[in-house]
Amino acid sequence: METPVNILAIVGSYRKEGIIERAVDEILASARERGAVTRKITLLDKRLAFCTNCRSCTQVAGENYGVCILDDDMAALLQEIEGADCLVLASPMNAGTVTAIMKTFIERLVCTAYWPWGSPAPKARRPGKSKRAVLVASSAAPGILARLTGDVTKRLKSAATMLGAETVGTLFIGLAAQQQHQELSKGTIHKAHKLGHKLAAGSSTKLN
Repeated sequence: METPVNILAIVGSYRKEGIIERAVDEILASARERGAVTRKITLLDKRLAFCTNCRSCTQVAGENYGVCILDDDMAALLQEIEGADCLVLASPMNAGTVTAIMKTFIERLVCTAYWPWGSPAPKARRPGKSKRAVLVASSAAPGILARLTGDVTKRLKSAATMLGAETVGTLFIGLAAQQQHQELSKGTIHKAHKLGHKLAAGSSTKLN
């Protein structure tokens, strides 16, 4: 019997049941239809302190992620990521980039690098890509304009890379603030389902 694909979603939205979280739910539901095991973590529910740039977590060599001096939920979150085969990283666009809570999470991923004092640049502890990732983003602006002027997908892709994941698909929802409680379009739901099936099936073909 094949081991089911384990998919972990990390959501950096401030609105529970908002358009980002509902899009993620569609992806996860479709993945479960294909036998995947899924879990969703909302960063709003986690206690994540700001990175202080002390770089303590980057000083010890080795494949294991560096240990942060801050006592919060990041270590447990990294353990859950370790156990996942696939990631869904999601954030709305705020001021041209990811939300502050997602940015906090991404900054704390410095622990994935080895960067001793005196070295000019960090080196990935695990340069390979053993996981797959799907990115989910939204903007009040039209999708094409938002992707040209903002960097939300670039930031999410960077986070995926730091976590050893190859980005195999992106769901970008434009004009996402036309109504206070906006519904997902049929096209968005269709693409979300395709991405969920893709992750559950283990395909590496990109879908953007």
